[in-house]
This record gives sequence, C-alpha cells and structure tokens, in this order.
Amino acid sequence: MLAFTFPGQGSQRHGMGRLWRDHESWELVEEASDVAGRDIGELLCDADAEELRDTRNAQLTTFVTSLMVLDAVERLGIEPSFCAGHSLGEYTALTASGALAFDDGVRLVTERALAMHDAGTANPGTMAAVLGLDDDQVDVACRRADEDVWVANYNAPGQVVIAGSQPGVAAASEYAKELGARRVMSLPVSGAFHTPYMTPARDRLRSAIREASPRDTEVPIVSNVDALAHSNGSEWSSLLSAQLSNPVRWKHCLLTLAEMGVTRFVELGPGQLLTGMTKRTLSDPRTISVQNPDDLDKLIDWLKPASVDPGTLKVEGEHLFAVERMIVSPAAGVFSRAEEIADNAHIEIGAVLGHVGGEEVRSPFAGMLQNYIAVQGERLAPRQPVAWLRIEGEV
Repeated sequence: MLAFTFPGQGSQRHGMGRLWRDHESWELVEEASDVAGRDIGELLCDADAEELRDTRNAQLTTFVTSLMVLDAVERLGIEPSFCAGHSLGEYTALTASGALAFDDGVRLVTERALAMHDAGTANPGTMAAVLGLDDDQVDVACRRADEDVWVANYNAPGQVVIAGSQPGVAAASEYAKELGARRVMSLPVSGAFHTPYMTPARDRLRSAIREASPRDTEVPIVSNVDALAHSNGSEWSSLLSAQLSNPVRWKHCLLTLAEMGVTRFVELGPGQLLTGMTKRTLSDPRTISVQNPDDLDKLIDWLKPASVDPGTLKVEGEHLFAVERMIVSPAAGVFSRAEEIADNAHIEIGAVLGHVGGEEVRSPFAGMLQNYIAVQGERLAPRQPVAWLRIEGEV
C-alpha cells in the first residue's frame, strides 16, 4: 500500500516555487493567494531564507507547495491508501484527503501560523535536535535540566527534538551530551513549538478548527498526537488542538503505517526530511520525494512493478465496471456539489452534478447516482473521481 506524507515547517527553501510557475498546478497557488489575501507566489519564488523563516511565511508556503505537488500527482491518477503529515503537514494531509475544504485549510494554516508566531513572541523559546540518543535518555536530559524544556518531536530513532526556554534547552543539551548524544544542533525557529509554551496558540485556534468542521474521510490520516489512523472528522478538532502543545510522534506514525501494510512512502512538498526519517525508522522501506515537476516522471517509474513491462502500465482516469461508471472531474479546482441531487437519485444524460473550478460536472450517462465521492470544498485534479453511477445507457 501507498502513503502520502507531507512535511512541516523547516522544509521551506528559497525559490522552491520557481520550477512550478509554468505547470498547470500553479493555479492552486493563485487560488490560495486569493483566500489568504497574500501573494504566495512571490514568497515561493522570490522570498529569501530569512523571510521564509518567519513562522507566518514558513507554514503557509510549505502548506501551499505541498498541495501544489499533490495536485500534480493527482493529475497522474495516483492516490494513497493513507496520509500523514509532520506537524504543519497534518493540515496538508487533512486538506489532501478532503477532511478540510481547500479554502478552510488555507485559512486555518494562516491562523495557526499567526497564533504560533504570537505565542512565540509572548513566550520566547527555542528548539534543538538531539542526535544519537535514545528517546528515554533525551527525556531524562530534559528532566535533569530542571527548567522549562520538553521533548517536542520524536522524529526517528536517534533523532529527537527538544524545545523550551533558552536556558532550559541549553541545560538539557549539556545533559544529553553527557548521556552519550552524538551531537546537539540548535534549530533556527522562532518559538518552542509543541510544548506548553504554545498553549495560548492552542486556545486561540480551537474555535477556528471547530468552524472548519473537519469531515469524515475515505483515506485515513495518522495523527501526530496518538499515532493512530483516523477517518472520523469529529475527532480532529481535539487532535489538532492538542498537537500544538504536545510532542509530534512521527516515528510512531511511521511504525503505525508500516503495521497497517504500507510499504511505499511518497513525500510531497519541499525538502526530503521525511524521506530520511522513514529510512531511519523502518526496515527497508520504499521511499521517494516529489519536489519538482521533473520528479513526476520519476514517481511513475518508481511505481511500476519490476516484473511488468513499462509499456503495459497505465494510470486510469475512468474505471469501468459491469453496470457502474465513475464520473470524473473535467478540470482542476474546488468542487461544489449540486444541492438538488441526492444520493440514489435518478439522473438523465447531461445532468449537472456540480462544478469544479467554475466548470460544470455533467454526467455522460443516465442512471442511479450511487453516491458522491468528492466532498463539498475538496480541491480536485482533472479526471479525479466525483461520483459513482449505476448506468442504464451511455453516449
């Protein structure tokens, strides 16, 4: 099985959008800019490293870049069995799976970044990566510091991030070295993320998460908080709120995915941090990072079974069954469902089932609408499934 993973803050880099400007998926950047009220395209192409380091810019640009890459991958007809995201990337995973509408995802990430920036200003803190030390020993180092310092990320075996006050992180770093850490690296961040220092941001974001009203999904998302797969939308309000001030259990998320049968991991977005963590955590996983348009061909080759003639592999956009047909999106854009058509309704040829990016989704068949696959507000790629129909005839 295949899992899509999405990176978090820290993966952004100068010029990460330049190679995408002429790709069809760039239109997603323009849509996100309209929602956020900011020129995200300029940030992706021209912002320097210092400007991108600002939490308010880092989170929004990483989120949008990952969704742009996802859009390009979906245009190939490739879909996952599971999704997961590291910290900020969890919001990307939720938007990718349809749990969050595209517009709601952009607004939530914008508010999250602002809330975390303000919390970091009110409670100044820092973070550091501890390399070469077991999780329990890193926790011991934090306890021995006797200061405001906690484990923030369990990224991979021998790769743990701590966060807290400047004195706390400095003291815990020294204890970690005494306990055998190979190296402790200070991270260029503006706050102590995933610690109690983010409690003001958590409280501020709760109402925004409730208003977004995450939906149920067919593709489960593995949560940073409990490392369990969730498909019930009602569970995400508390999970996303808790995520801000609790450690990211990324190593445990990867182990959960492997236990559920995932053998292939595709990192979508800037950087290759998650790909490296996956290799450190799992035994012989198949991994690939998709960052640029050139990586799309590599992804197709990577997905081909070694025993299959490459010429016989094709990605299907419309799946045909005995008496059922899949109605697919005519374009890329946000899906809006036709309110007057319900599941199990009888429809005629040419009936409008909704709109995608302003274009009508018309059925080329007559028959009984089994159910909608796309959900209201989900962003679709061309030929991505919209609905199932039990046919009576076709044109």
